[in-house]
Amino acid sequence: MSSALSVVDDRAIDPTLDLEEEIARLRKERNAVILAHYYQDGDIQDLADFLGDSLQLARAAEETEADVIVFCGVHFMAETAKILNPDKIVVLPDLDAGCSLSDSCPPAALARFKELHPDHKVVSYINCSAGVKALSDVICTSSNARAIVESFPEDTPLLFAPDRNLGAWLEKETGRDMLLWQGTCVVHETFSERKLVGLKERNPGAKVLAHPECEDVILRHADHVGSTSGLLRFSQEDEATTFIVATEAGIMHTMQKASPDKEFIALPPEAGCACNNCPYMKLNTLEKVYLCLRDLEPRIELDESLRLAAKAPMDRMLELSAAVK
Repeated sequence: MSSALSVVDDRAIDPTLDLEEEIARLRKERNAVILAHYYQDGDIQDLADFLGDSLQLARAAEETEADVIVFCGVHFMAETAKILNPDKIVVLPDLDAGCSLSDSCPPAALARFKELHPDHKVVSYINCSAGVKALSDVICTSSNARAIVESFPEDTPLLFAPDRNLGAWLEKETGRDMLLWQGTCVVHETFSERKLVGLKERNPGAKVLAHPECEDVILRHADHVGSTSGLLRFSQEDEATTFIVATEAGIMHTMQKASPDKEFIALPPEAGCACNNCPYMKLNTLEKVYLCLRDLEPRIELDESLRLAAKAPMDRMLELSAAVK
């Protein structure tokens, strides 16, 4: 039986309940699907109907026949599910599960920036608000970003928002010069090159896996740079037995399950903290998953005109990345 809190967010929970059983019961009664990102805690990953990265989850949200979507991730992800599913109930276990990268690019600020560069097409990373999506020509994820950028003619000037590190990596990969919005992820900008070098020295033969949201000083050491799902796939297919992982530590739960005979080492931040765990992702808990299924709250709601404006670049992304894993 799972431990349960008596009160969560002022909502009472019977402490004798088996949360996994109750979640399973409510999931069936509500015709609900639980979508979870790889950065969630392991117990949430284990009960999800679908586990994936941003591109995989966007596809799953678009394709689901469920009446209720429980999105175990952060706010922009649940918002994306609502953009694609206006007639479904979309709930987020904790409405405070935000994103530092999304917060770094307020829609009004991007709108002003666009006015200064009216000839630029806007490619926005999916880690942004519906307001930013609505200002974009196309959305991308780390899985399909290169394909999206390369879909534009070489002479088309591009503005890439909001992640400067992913944008800089794309510039190197594609040879395109882009105007980069100066946003970053609080997790991926904190990794320590000094500690990475030390880990490599202590673990000869270990391969470094890095997400392209990391700073260039980390990426230059990587044996493989890729999306969350891409890093997972590489760890399964590569012959190495030890990996140093430079992304949010939640992915290591699934990496270890998929490759129990391999060793995965989380790259620590420079500071002596658990900053390689996203504080927003970790706001979701089993108790909150149960409560949002029980109460169908908190719900994600969007103004219809905003939703339609945000959906157009999302549809364009899904069309352009149909062949991307």
